[in-house]
Amino acid sequence: MPRRSRIPRTPRSHWLLLGLVLLVLCSLLGLDVLLNRAGTAATPSGSRQFVPESAFAGGSVIDPREPVVRHPRTRHLALTFVDGPDPQWTPEVLDVLARHQVHATFFVTGAQAAENPALIRRILDAGHEIGNRTLTRTDLRQAGDLRVQLELQATDLVLAGAAGITTNLVQPPYTTTGSLDYEAWKAFLRIGNHGRQVVLADLDSQDWLQPDTAAVLANSTPRDDRGAVLLMRDTAGPGTVEALDRLLPDLQRTGWQVDSVGGTFQLSGTANQAQFVDRIAGTMLVVAIQVSRWLADSLRALLWVATGLAALRAVVMLLIVPIHVRRSRRWEPPWQISQRVGVIVPAYNEEAGIANTVRSILASDHPVEVIVIDDGSTDRTVEVVQQLQERFPRIRLIRQENAGKSAALNTGLAAANSELVVMVDGDTVLEPDAVGRMVAHFTNPDIGAVSGNVKVGNRRSLLGRWQHIEYVIGFNLDRRVYDVLHCTPTVPGALGAFRRSAILDIGGVSDDTLAEDTDLTMALERDGWRVVYEEHAISWTEAPATYGQLWKQRYRWCYGTLQAIWKHRRAVIERGPAGRLGRRGLPYLLIFQVLLQVIAPVVDVTACFALFTEDAGNVALTWLGFLALQAVPGVIAFRLDAESLRPLLVLPLQQIVYRQLMYLIVVQSVITALAGARLPWQKLERRGQIVPLARR
Repeated sequence: MPRRSRIPRTPRSHWLLLGLVLLVLCSLLGLDVLLNRAGTAATPSGSRQFVPESAFAGGSVIDPREPVVRHPRTRHLALTFVDGPDPQWTPEVLDVLARHQVHATFFVTGAQAAENPALIRRILDAGHEIGNRTLTRTDLRQAGDLRVQLELQATDLVLAGAAGITTNLVQPPYTTTGSLDYEAWKAFLRIGNHGRQVVLADLDSQDWLQPDTAAVLANSTPRDDRGAVLLMRDTAGPGTVEALDRLLPDLQRTGWQVDSVGGTFQLSGTANQAQFVDRIAGTMLVVAIQVSRWLADSLRALLWVATGLAALRAVVMLLIVPIHVRRSRRWEPPWQISQRVGVIVPAYNEEAGIANTVRSILASDHPVEVIVIDDGSTDRTVEVVQQLQERFPRIRLIRQENAGKSAALNTGLAAANSELVVMVDGDTVLEPDAVGRMVAHFTNPDIGAVSGNVKVGNRRSLLGRWQHIEYVIGFNLDRRVYDVLHCTPTVPGALGAFRRSAILDIGGVSDDTLAEDTDLTMALERDGWRVVYEEHAISWTEAPATYGQLWKQRYRWCYGTLQAIWKHRRAVIERGPAGRLGRRGLPYLLIFQVLLQVIAPVVDVTACFALFTEDAGNVALTWLGFLALQAVPGVIAFRLDAESLRPLLVLPLQQIVYRQLMYLIVVQSVITALAGARLPWQKLERRGQIVPLARR
């Protein structure tokens, strides 16, 4: 029901902000995937066509521009470390090298260097060399010239940003003398096109397999007196450090000269000072890589948090819902309430469904008086009600200028002649026993309001089925939990019973929020009244039939709920029913209806990107567990509501499509709330398509 007296503009900038956030998020996650995807090595073809025979003679430095192949001198060993730097093991390797006064060449990946720029500077300060291991440890035999250029230049930019240098030495991943073939040689030629030299190892410590120290030491020891290039990994762990600490003195005792690649091959100009522009660009790239890693790690942690929350919700349901079931089966009112009940129906442009609503109320088993408040309708709502009045004298029609739903409800409360009132929307159809079942709870003088069980009446379409699932699982199951914990935050506007005096004592129905039903319920509890849920008091509502209408409704609901939570935040420190609302209901609402909804889309995006990384298996299992835990309450809720399980067949599709829409609505609502904007009432279009269960 719109409130035309004040209609501020909806802040469209939220969409721009949300779009920019999603774009940045996806870009950073995409960068993280690029840097951390699961790499694979190509199988060597074995073909030596066009490869110089000298390249197979042992460890070498190859200048593909000539081409020239250089080999180390007798009893000279070039010590290289690859795939680092590693924040844990590289410092220990540096300590061992310093203790034995040996220099080495560290072929770093751009990704690792960006995450550990201080280690790059420490390596250089200790007199060691830096080489290029590509940005992402990609097998360059599978890459074209553009990819080779990007891998090498991106790593140079990282080095420029981290330490102000670039390097001319490249050690291609997955390529040693033993795996050299024609495809690798073509990759070397591409590397040479960019003015770089290739370093090939002929000794591989195999420390990445993490064998014992003796095995690493054996693999690293030269077989004869010919010079060699030794490949070790400063990311492998303690085996590398211990083997290195034993290898260096052994080699030095036997007359070997151990040095960096530049020192062993007597190369000059292995590194260059980076230009100022490259340093600036490199710094920006380093920051972007660091942020992408931090973001990916944080979002994967959120995946665990979301899965934990889903598991917690499932546990809460399994523990508390059976308690509600047992209580509801045993509950009997001490006496019957026979007084007439006023049923208040606020209506604005409800021509399509108002007749069905009024007829269903008149068909109630309990004595009722129907009070229709027309809030300035511009369609035939008034005419339809007047025609019904001619046949049913228990209908009262009150007309007023458009002032909003809260004002219409207050008008109805003022006109009611009964202490007990029921409020229903103008598109709601009641079951005959709904009113009687709700008012029976008022035999308990502590109860101020009763929530009914609202079901979707137009569930034949796919969108209708999705909303039906949401109502049964997300709304009615939660109300059972709230009922046991005595902290129900919302009596739905579609069906709720109240003590009229209790509402008047708190000043009537407030228009401070867009969720007047939630605001009213919380206000009653803060005034000391209990609110309960009657699962057998059933009404049928017409859910939005289009995605646009659904967006409007849920946006209003979510934003109004956030307003109500903020308005009644002091309930957290109050006592009695107010304290139970503040310390039980509000946290439950915020955690499972807001926080879980906000982080869940991020979880989905993170999971999708993580499927392309080395951690894909664990992330996929966690994500599937998250979905399964959200689906667990489904069967329970449908069984308790005596609903057919058939609609649950579309639950997987709902998780993929419908859920994303709900997430966006929650995110936009949170942004709107943080911005402090006020929204107009969103009137939905009704089509009068409710089909109660009895007619299905």
